[in-house]
Amino acid sequence: MIMVDQVFLSQRVFTGLDDEVRPLAMAVAGDRIVEVVELSDLAEKLPVWEAESGGRLSVVDFGDAFVAPGFHDSHVHFFHSAVYSSPLATTFLGENEQDCVNRMVAFAKTRPEGWLLAQGWRQYRWDPPVMPTKASLDAAFPDRPVALYSGDAHTLWLNSVALAELGIDEDSVAPEGGYYGRDEQGELTGIVGEVAAMELMPRIMNAFSDDEIADAYEGFLATLAKNGITSVCDMSLMASPGLDFIRDDIHARLLGEGRLTARIHLFPTLLDDQGRFEVMRRDYRDPCLQAPGFKQFFDGVSSAHTAWLTEPYTSDPSTVGRPSVDPCIMRKRVLAAAEKGYPVRIHAIGDAAIHCALDIFEEARDVYGPLPEGLHNCIEHLENFLPQDVERLAKLDVVAAVQPPHMTLDPGGPERDLGPDRVPYMWPFRMLLDDGATLAFGTDSPVVAPNSLDVLYSAVTRQDPASHAPCGGWLPQQRITRAEALRAYTHGSAAAAGRADELGLVAPGYLADLVVLDVDLVACADDELQNARMLATILGGETVYSATETALQ
Repeated sequence: MIMVDQVFLSQRVFTGLDDEVRPLAMAVAGDRIVEVVELSDLAEKLPVWEAESGGRLSVVDFGDAFVAPGFHDSHVHFFHSAVYSSPLATTFLGENEQDCVNRMVAFAKTRPEGWLLAQGWRQYRWDPPVMPTKASLDAAFPDRPVALYSGDAHTLWLNSVALAELGIDEDSVAPEGGYYGRDEQGELTGIVGEVAAMELMPRIMNAFSDDEIADAYEGFLATLAKNGITSVCDMSLMASPGLDFIRDDIHARLLGEGRLTARIHLFPTLLDDQGRFEVMRRDYRDPCLQAPGFKQFFDGVSSAHTAWLTEPYTSDPSTVGRPSVDPCIMRKRVLAAAEKGYPVRIHAIGDAAIHCALDIFEEARDVYGPLPEGLHNCIEHLENFLPQDVERLAKLDVVAAVQPPHMTLDPGGPERDLGPDRVPYMWPFRMLLDDGATLAFGTDSPVVAPNSLDVLYSAVTRQDPASHAPCGGWLPQQRITRAEALRAYTHGSAAAAGRADELGLVAPGYLADLVVLDVDLVACADDELQNARMLATILGGETVYSATETALQ
């Protein structure tokens, strides 16, 4: 006999099993849901549960609040999200180059020594939209290293002191897949991109102690809880060995100290040597800390013309971008993972990268068969499809891990960079679902803040969460329903983490991870959806966030 510890009640529960919202009672034993019944049956069930509990049953009535499975961000870079949302660094887009410099001057007053770090600038959103250089930073910071990471996390903007401390001079050669920006005279501009930027970040971040990082992680966990996020996938940020920023040691420390308030799924970089992942996979078996698979990069981003395309960029016919990992190496590594039954998640934004990734996954499936039950290969971002590739994801059981707010980060950018013929196949959520694919939603934080309501708003309206543009939505034929968006942000993301059998649904046997809001997200108007209030976040039956002291009474 399973003893029920507590019961959650609400007039409006979205289970994820269908599109309906209905009055339900959820019986929880330990950290799992053991029974879900209609409220009309509660009078019969409750005395039985109370008797079995010996009078220790807790009943929480949410009234007509909306209850759904806890949100699951399928793509987070936890280290950078934590650092850049802490007092250790700062974040901003900036209005132009000088505005960013001025903001750094103000930030420097809060950190009088050491490196100054920021994240978020996007030159194509500035007025004027031009790439910055070290000169403006040098004028303000002649004696102190400064590093500003771009909003898409693919480019560093450094001053001369930073370049010197990092050992980069006029004779330096960038690593394969990266670059050191130079002007017409061959002088370093202070811009470092792609793999070259990624390789520098660990050396910059070494300025912080493990205690500082742990505190930053705890602060970011609180942010996740406030947004109803009960699970995340911590994704490798680097394609090179030892540079993925998967700080499993920090996660494990917080777990041991009782400070881990979300389920963490680790995806370190896929390398020839799989040893580090296999140690994680062996050691982390807690319901709140696991290592399900690998991550790798196949290309960059369209805005920097580093996404890998089949045809040249409309705005720069001289390039099709490039793969960040040689396709032969990617194939070798994915097949090696497939032989052992390990899933792989590949960053692929351009249509050539997506096509090649699908070819490799298809070969792996043909050679070694499907992955073990419940595990899935994934493609991350998937911004620009070849028309014939949309239906292949469902056929190959590859999860589409996408970030809805990315669609409107660069207004007019897709039309400018890719042209009208390719734009209709960008972020084709409706097409993917109609073809039977599984969507997994996330934010790519810190590229986009982990605001759950913005994720859902973007998916169902195809509009920018801040500006609400464009009117009527961008490619509105690709809108999806509220229920579909909720499933993508719960059960779909659980599938990407290999845990769809125990996460992402309100159903018997599933972990009691719930989010409670004051608005019915399935039925409300668009503006109500975005302005909904998070009342509580529950992880394994325990409240990790409450909007007020009385929220659960």
